[in-house]
Amino acid sequence: MKAVVLLSGGLDSYTAAAAARRDGYELFALTVSYGQTHVRELESSRAVASALGVSRHIELDVNLAAFGGSSLVGVGAVPKDRAELESNAGRSAGEIPSTYVPARNTIFLSLALAWAEVTGSDAIVIGVNALDYSGYPDCRPEYLDAFARLASLATRAGVEGRPFRVLAPLLHLSKADIIRLGMELGLDYGLTHSCYAPAADGRACGHCDSCRLRAKGFAEAGFKDPVTT
Repeated sequence: MKAVVLLSGGLDSYTAAAAARRDGYELFALTVSYGQTHVRELESSRAVASALGVSRHIELDVNLAAFGGSSLVGVGAVPKDRAELESNAGRSAGEIPSTYVPARNTIFLSLALAWAEVTGSDAIVIGVNALDYSGYPDCRPEYLDAFARLASLATRAGVEGRPFRVLAPLLHLSKADIIRLGMELGLDYGLTHSCYAPAADGRACGHCDSCRLRAKGFAEAGFKDPVTT
């Protein structure tokens, strides 16, 4: 079996890829440089791809910063110490933070789908999760189900009766559960980068949504984060 995995260099995509490898998939890693201000994650994606032993790692330049619309591509400041992240009040009220990049996962999954056809892959792997997320609409189960239906209609493989699977092995796990899974799989989380607003030397800020979710996950899982803030 073969799978194209969307690999950002973060903790979640690393764990999702490793879970797919455990399940017998040969991995083809796709990393997208989309104009993110936290470009440091691209270095981590290379380290993670090497650690996973992927068959091929492609980095694509798709400059979503040209559209703007997100603090992750430099439009406004990355929010820090959001009270909503602690209370989940923002999620229940439907708040979507400024770190949401319009249509990002749809674009990424479409690129992965194209490569999956070429490589003869059976699946696309994405590290989204629906519990400990920051309020993004394209991390929800119903979204992934809809994309899988689209993939079956929009590709030669799907029309010929070989539909792709969209694998999201972390979808219903908490961040702590993801970290526990990674530890069981022997992953080196020191290779990863999660921060949305790192310092010039690459150090994590410790205050953005991604840093706080990561810290909370390690604390609840009972492990020390090898990436210091």
